[in-house]
This record gives sequence, structure tokens and C-alpha cells, in this order.
Amino acid sequence: MTFLTLLLQAAPADYTQFLFPVAIAAVVYFFMIRPQQKRSADTKKFRQALAKGARVVTIGGLHGLVIELTEETVVVEVDRGVKLRFDRSAIAREVGTKAADAAV
Repeated sequence: MTFLTLLLQAAPADYTQFLFPVAIAAVVYFFMIRPQQKRSADTKKFRQALAKGARVVTIGGLHGLVIELTEETVVVEVDRGVKLRFDRSAIAREVGTKAADAAV
């Protein structure tokens, strides 16, 4: 009964009081969530587009040459005869292209 009394005594709803939380939510979405989703999609696309001969760096900082690819793993040659197998998710970035390496 007291809750109903409190509701009846409350001031009428003012729609401008909802503007600030909505604006904060929009700022969080456009400046934090959306860019992270874009980065994640770009990273996924990069890892799917890996090809043999690409020079890559792993998330641990190991540099090497991609010599074999499967659906989930990548074999990277880090030195002559030294081959390491990584998950595709462990590849952070590509450091050079085959065309640039052939020109040198």
C-alpha cells in the first residue's frame, strides 16, 4: 500500500531525464564496442586469408615464414629446418609480402 502511495505522489515523467543515459550508451557503443568488433572482424579475415610464403609474427613475437596451412593450424619456419606449429589464432600480423621479398 505504501508503494502505491509513493507512486501516486511522484512527479510526472519527464522524458529529458532519459536523454543522458541514452547518450552515454550511444557514446559507449560508437567509441568502444563498435571499433572492437571491427578490429575483431579484420583479424579474423586476416587469419583466414593467410597463405604459404607469408612472413608473419606470432602473438608471442616469434617471426617466421608460413610453409604449411590447415584449417586450424599454421606451420611456421623460424630458421632453416626449424618448423613450429601454431594455432591460426596465434598469428598476430604479417610483416612482409611475397612480392616485396622477391623484389629484394
